[in-house]
Amino acid sequence: MTTNEFIKKQEALCREHDAVPKELYETYNVKKGLRDLKGRGVITGLTNISKIISQKTVGEETVPCDGELWYRGYRIESLIRGLGERELGFEKIAYLLLMGELPDEETLSEFRRIVGEFRTLPTNFTRDVIMKAPSADIMNSMTRSILTLASYDAEVTDAGLAVSLRQCIRLIAEFPMLAVYAYNAYIHYEKNGSMYIHRPDPALSTAENILMMLRPDKSFSPTEAKVLDAALILHMEHGGGNNSTFTTRVVTSSGSDTYSTIAASMSSLKGPKHGGANVKVVEMMDDIRAHVPDYGDRDALRDYLCKIVGKEAFDGKGLIYGMGHAVYSLSDPRERILKRFVEELAAEKGRGEDLLLYRNIEEIAPQVIAEKRRIIKGVSPNVDFYSGFVYELLGIPKELYTAFFAIARVVGWSAHRIEELICMDKIIRPAYLSVMEEKE
Repeated sequence: MTTNEFIKKQEALCREHDAVPKELYETYNVKKGLRDLKGRGVITGLTNISKIISQKTVGEETVPCDGELWYRGYRIESLIRGLGERELGFEKIAYLLLMGELPDEETLSEFRRIVGEFRTLPTNFTRDVIMKAPSADIMNSMTRSILTLASYDAEVTDAGLAVSLRQCIRLIAEFPMLAVYAYNAYIHYEKNGSMYIHRPDPALSTAENILMMLRPDKSFSPTEAKVLDAALILHMEHGGGNNSTFTTRVVTSSGSDTYSTIAASMSSLKGPKHGGANVKVVEMMDDIRAHVPDYGDRDALRDYLCKIVGKEAFDGKGLIYGMGHAVYSLSDPRERILKRFVEELAAEKGRGEDLLLYRNIEEIAPQVIAEKRRIIKGVSPNVDFYSGFVYELLGIPKELYTAFFAIARVVGWSAHRIEELICMDKIIRPAYLSVMEEKE
């Protein structure tokens, strides 16, 4: 028997002995996936960092409402609007999430200076770590780099709050380099492309540095920088209950170090059920373009979306990607905001026809899903519906889509790690009820 044949045989045993009958979850009132039967998350903690609202109480009835996202007491719409037409606010909002208050001009200037100084990697790190064993899986490459960075930190085992804050700010500053350099190494070594490593400019913002490092000629327009900055801010934080942020809190509660904690969060985010959805949206849209060349033909679009839901088209999963959310039902506030920036960028790029396609699908898809599926709550576009289009308009390769999510979300992870360190008094340890058969 070959090794593969042996393992295949054992797979059958795993399926036989590890399967738990679904009805037992109801029998024992177990909240599978920490959710109730309606898909709502079970409350497992308290936080001051952010708040998500998707329903409100009217009289004695709880009804869905337009989604709201709050960072440290500020609605996300107000924060974006308060930045002004051309101000880039990644560092300002990162400070808010980390420290709990908006910085004054002097404090913001000092914070930006520190972030700029932290945009460096150890000597030969790019050559010896990032360029070794390059991969199309940029998230894996980044995670390896994060864990390796721990070897260069003399205070890696120091659990002090100031040390963790310093480590978090440094990782926030370094993430764009880890992502872009990993991609460039992959293109050079695996795709026989040109190699170029642009060093970040301390005077530029995070969004500007990303575009500068990614492009051979280092050029970008103010609109491109503004739209990417807005997308990063919208992806920074989304409550303590999302999978990767909960991972941050779980690993932090065990007493583990910052690098191990963030690496664990990366491993969670890269899962296609969490951070990889915007890639699927772009792939789905390419498939729709191939089958419905007239983007204004709403009947043809509806027919093809029905085929997708019926598992007769695209990837056969029956999903219209970018539609629906675990929390929001009527609307995702991030999608509404990002849509405005998409319209500006699409106009600059001359992509009005593609924008028409997105707009039509945004309107038709919820109707098709409601007709074809039994749904407990409403379906509306989520932030992933337009974020992939934003990255496409910016010329960002698909291999970097989830990595860009991580570049933003590391801010939220860091804020939750700091809060967990301050509030932590017990390791997070949920209980599992054993239903195994006793054989003796």
